[in-house]
Amino acid sequence: MPEVQAREMEPGESHEDGFRGASPEPIPIPQWKRRLFIDRPADLRSFVTDLESASVLAIDAEFVQNYRRRGPEDPAHRLTLLQFALDNDYRASYVVDALRLTDLSPLAAPLERASLLKLFHGMSSDVRVLASRGLAARHTLDLEAVSRSLFGQRESGLQAMLARAANIHLDKSLQRSDWSRRPLTPAMVAYAARDAEMTYALYRWLSAHYPHAIAAYETPPDETPPEIAAWIRPYLDNGRGRPIELALMEAGIEDDRDAQTSDLRLALAAGLRPNQRARVMRLITELDLRDLIPDLRPYLAASASEERAGAARALGRLYDAASAPAIHALLEDPIQDVRQAAQTALGFLEGPASSRPALRPERRNGHRIWSSAAPEAGEAPPDEPWRASLRARFALPDGGEAS
Repeated sequence: MPEVQAREMEPGESHEDGFRGASPEPIPIPQWKRRLFIDRPADLRSFVTDLESASVLAIDAEFVQNYRRRGPEDPAHRLTLLQFALDNDYRASYVVDALRLTDLSPLAAPLERASLLKLFHGMSSDVRVLASRGLAARHTLDLEAVSRSLFGQRESGLQAMLARAANIHLDKSLQRSDWSRRPLTPAMVAYAARDAEMTYALYRWLSAHYPHAIAAYETPPDETPPEIAAWIRPYLDNGRGRPIELALMEAGIEDDRDAQTSDLRLALAAGLRPNQRARVMRLITELDLRDLIPDLRPYLAASASEERAGAARALGRLYDAASAPAIHALLEDPIQDVRQAAQTALGFLEGPASSRPALRPERRNGHRIWSSAAPEAGEAPPDEPWRASLRARFALPDGGEAS
């Protein structure tokens, strides 16, 4: 594997001053005996047979922009390769040519099999391109989400995680190759297979040392969705583009603060993944639901970094002065994301009271929004330092304005 180069790291070394904690002992990277390139239907069927005895399958995908004239429902990307590594004692990894094999349906059954755990590292884009070929994975685990929860956003990439888990530098020089070209070079096939192999190796390291994080993000095939209000559900995975006032209006609770508080309290306590719970905290903040401050405080000591960071941000923006000591302690958190969230929160808590906007709901042009409260009629603006300095410089009387 010439593209993977060993590099020694110091114990507790951080990437760009990110993670400051100690890491478990790194592992030697296993060597796969063969890499099999599959571009014929018979070989694909043979691979599917090999999958019958597998219990763990690492998956990666390569795709290109779909430049063909396409309709609004056509996929934006075209799948070119699928790469697999499985628990077969490192006998072989597999690269499937998704361009030459127009029929990938033999993969449907193993990908949907409940007893087979499918590993991804950053699964959202891979899931989309799989769906474009009629394939769906059940019983999944996103190792990027696990890594982000343990070490923070800046160190959740596969390259950074392999430096931590195995003391190696991952060569990404072929990352932007044209994966639609044929024939592929041997180096391109090796590069493609390696990402699936490294995903599998990383899983072995994470599951050995952080089983609680693995359990938090594993999606079992029979998982029952948590019982939370329907208007909250779109925000759990990606709700940034959906106006909160629209969701509340559709639920009929735009003017019912008690209902909002009750729904979000139940969601906060539901069996969500840490990143989903952090999004619930963001909703609480946006709605300025200060009655939920006591519910947020315990998450400052949560094991997941997203929950600690989310709680710090929320409690800071809700101006919970009682949480200041606990938030201040997070300035020494090993995760940079948490330290940054704590610093932001303390900026709100320690700033002058006159600069803290009190959020309040109001209607503008028929829409309900949350905005800073405007001064009451006849109320003078605060005597901010820059105003006093300007008046002194130009010898203006109090309350005067320069023309």
